[in-house]
Amino acid sequence: MGLLLVRYAELGLKSQGIRRYFERVLTYNMMAALAKEKVEAFIDCQYGRLFVSTDRPTEAAAVLRRVFGISSLSLVVECGSDLASIRKLALRIADPLLKDGSSFRVEARRNGTHTYTSMELARDTGEEIYEATRHRGVRVDLHHPDQIIYVEVRENRAYIFSEYLDGPGGLPMGSQGKVVAIMNERKDALAAWMMMKRGCRVLFLGNNEDAMHIIEGWDPEVRKISGVLGKQVYLGKAHGVVVGWSIDELASAERLDVDVPIYHPLIGMDKEEVERRLKEISE
Repeated sequence: MGLLLVRYAELGLKSQGIRRYFERVLTYNMMAALAKEKVEAFIDCQYGRLFVSTDRPTEAAAVLRRVFGISSLSLVVECGSDLASIRKLALRIADPLLKDGSSFRVEARRNGTHTYTSMELARDTGEEIYEATRHRGVRVDLHHPDQIIYVEVRENRAYIFSEYLDGPGGLPMGSQGKVVAIMNERKDALAAWMMMKRGCRVLFLGNNEDAMHIIEGWDPEVRKISGVLGKQVYLGKAHGVVVGWSIDELASAERLDVDVPIYHPLIGMDKEEVERRLKEISE
């Protein structure tokens, strides 16, 4: 069974009650994304972190990197928080990663009360790795190492890993209400994506296949609608309409007949930036 440590950023700035609500929304979105890809997992929420247990950790990590609200995640190995256990496990993880003549450093952080400081933990763990590998020419480099070994201790458990995988960040989708996105062109997918990143649940009006193909990679519960815009805004209880217009198109476009705000996330972008960002979210 593999274990993923999932981090969020903006959620941690909220009050305790709001953060718990956001964590529930984020957990739901994570489970929905994993279920869509038929990846079974169990999610445990702790203060400031979520832990995902699954027998398919690599596949789960690829899925979760497309869940809004996640800032980063790591495949971790767990042990007790005593120094001896941490040193032993850190060496087991670091040894196959360190090539002959390469360099490393240890970064450590703690949450809770322990008999050591974070600096002492990093020093002692690094010493364990160095003494076991120096015959291969492995050295410590605190500034520009070839490999970093991370140790995170939370109360009576420690988690050791070697890599941060970026997530999209933002807020959990669905935590900020609903909007309707008009999907007539491929670039409309980017406008909708930007609202999704800010926590909006999006209802998609229109059927541009290229645009919808991009969105389906980010929303496991895509909600397509059809009909008259104003009526769908009312029926969907949406708080706004999203369009992918440029500033030139805005000047010539006919007015949308709705009683809610109209959002133009792409209005400050030129064609090159729109295409670059579309490529990024399509990969």
